[in-house]
Amino acid sequence: MSNGSSLSLSELETRIALARDNLRQLIEQAASTSGAGDENRNADRIAEQTEELERLAKQRDALMKK
Repeated sequence: MSNGSSLSLSELETRIALARDNLRQLIEQAASTSGAGDENRNADRIAEQTEELERLAKQRDALMKK
C-alpha cells in the first residue's frame, strides 16, 4: 500500500475498516485450515494485516491531532 501521507481522515477510516475486515476473514480462514504450511502462511498474512492496521491507525491519530 501507499505510504498514506496524503490520505484524508475519511480515507484512513475506510482503510482501517477494510484492514479489520481482512483480519477477521484471515482469522476465520486460519481456524478452518490445518497443516503447518497453512498455519505459517496464515500467521504471516495476519501479521502483515495487523501491521497495516497499526500503521493506518497511527496515521489517523496523527491527522486527528492536527
